[in-house]
Amino acid sequence: MVKLLSFIGFLLFFLGCGGDADPSKYFSIQLEDNKLQQNQKVGVALKNKKDIEISEVHYYMDGEELPLEDGKLTMNVKTLGNKTLVAKFNIEEQPIEVEEKIRLLAASTPEIYTYDVINTYPHDPMAYTQGLEFNNGVLYESTGKRGASTVRKINFETGEILKKIDLENTFFGEGITILNNKLYQLTWQSRMGFVYNPENLEQIKTFTYGESREGWGLCNDGEKLYKSDGTEKIWFLDPETLEEQGYIETVTNKSIFNKANELEYVNGKIYANVYQKESMMIIDATSGAIEGVVNFGGLKNKVNRGPEWDDTNSVLNGVAYHKEKETFFVTGKNWDKLFEVKIRKKD
Repeated sequence: MVKLLSFIGFLLFFLGCGGDADPSKYFSIQLEDNKLQQNQKVGVALKNKKDIEISEVHYYMDGEELPLEDGKLTMNVKTLGNKTLVAKFNIEEQPIEVEEKIRLLAASTPEIYTYDVINTYPHDPMAYTQGLEFNNGVLYESTGKRGASTVRKINFETGEILKKIDLENTFFGEGITILNNKLYQLTWQSRMGFVYNPENLEQIKTFTYGESREGWGLCNDGEKLYKSDGTEKIWFLDPETLEEQGYIETVTNKSIFNKANELEYVNGKIYANVYQKESMMIIDATSGAIEGVVNFGGLKNKVNRGPEWDDTNSVLNGVAYHKEKETFFVTGKNWDKLFEVKIRKKD
């Protein structure tokens, strides 16, 4: 009864002030800096339009309370990108929440990397490469375009196609990855993916997408799948149910970036082709921070232009890591060469 009377008095207080039953409208969060970076300390205040007496304010992001000292918040949040800052306090023992949309960026500028070509191998110039993956020394490749989409097993040293299956003409093949003796493949706009036996490429099952927009790149960390979809988001997928279980957003210290295409996971980092660019991002797989950019400028000039060549679309795409060699293999759409490279920081 006491709590009921308190709540009624609480509503009457605001309605009597000419307001409505939503007291959060009298408050707003004010930050001293609009450009926020991970682990940054930033001054914060709660604007109180009616000078209403409130309890101590606590601030939260992603369900975790942020440290507040001397009027400054520390942005020690695990993941970056578009966020909601929440202020929680009480009025007359009634809990109130106020939200502010923010963008949380990376703390540091991406480092610049370059490459050294170790070996060059033949590659099918008819292949509109969408994904590459090594498994037990065999290179797997997915190709795109409707009517020309395939999944292949390849002898990377000779370029020989050991096994190939064709997708139905309605599908545009995209990225692949292999985990727990299953090969996963995305399609672009059909909102459907496929699971195969990597030995004989027989289809095991299909799956559909959840909230993710499209199918672009795919990789795994040994436990879960990572999926790019043409936005700033890289989604986490359960390898058994194929359900989306969250995402990270790819960001630099200046902006949120949305061009991650083909993916490869190596030692806590996601290497992602930048769509239609001669570069590759190195992304922290936990936070989404773009820690490095690999400049592959000049590699395209080493390729011979075949009958399927298109100056707009015959771009760098496809990255696979060879664990035993500790090298990367990269190619492009309709390229006649596959390059084994070492990635290093630029001098």
